[in-house]
Amino acid sequence: SHSLVFLAQRRFALQTGEAENSNFSHWFSVFIKIIVWGVALILFLDNMGVKITSLITVLGVGGIALAFAAQTIIADFFCFFTIFLDRPFTIGDFLQVGAQSGTVEHIGIKTTRLRSLDGEQIVFANTDITKARVQNYKTMEERRVLLHLGVAYETPAAKLERIPGLLREILEKQPDARFGRAHFTSFRDYALEFEVAYFIPTNDYEQFLDVQHQVNLGIVQSFGREGIHFAYPTTDVNLYTKTSNEN
Repeated sequence: SHSLVFLAQRRFALQTGEAENSNFSHWFSVFIKIIVWGVALILFLDNMGVKITSLITVLGVGGIALAFAAQTIIADFFCFFTIFLDRPFTIGDFLQVGAQSGTVEHIGIKTTRLRSLDGEQIVFANTDITKARVQNYKTMEERRVLLHLGVAYETPAAKLERIPGLLREILEKQPDARFGRAHFTSFRDYALEFEVAYFIPTNDYEQFLDVQHQVNLGIVQSFGREGIHFAYPTTDVNLYTKTSNEN
């Protein structure tokens, strides 16, 4: 059993962190020891003259009953090994699982735990997280941001022409952002809409938010200096005065 555990530990030490490898090695060791000692006990009883056929039958029936009773726990247990063998994520990765997101803190034999950006711990059963569609942001080389801006219809054409250039200047001043494109895209009910795309070369979600914050702040400041007003829902009311010549 020690040899199998040692080989497995060497295999995963090349791909995992120390904490992950220790966790896997512990539970793999327990699993192997149960099998080895179970086989050793059966062989010992057989050498002592005990009729192990009946014992194995009883154990088999009992094992089936136990498996039905604890099938959820057993499924989570094998999903634990699936996670380590397939490695869809590791401790420290930032995941999006359905509507929940957070950083992986712990991968246990029954549950996987994430820490959300708000600070609470999110606990998933291993069967649930292996069945779900998981988005792993840790593997991203860069994030694409698509931003829509609406400016007022009263904005002069000369200023409209300047907006794509202003957006480019704002993004080129950001060392952690790469400009993609900026265009006047559509006429909305209350706004003239511009679309800007840019890229942030990071897989760190907090750094992504920091860059996005600086870009948004830069847009507000630049538009303020240029006298460009953001659009908001408005209604024009036209009042007509009835003259004496009208019937």
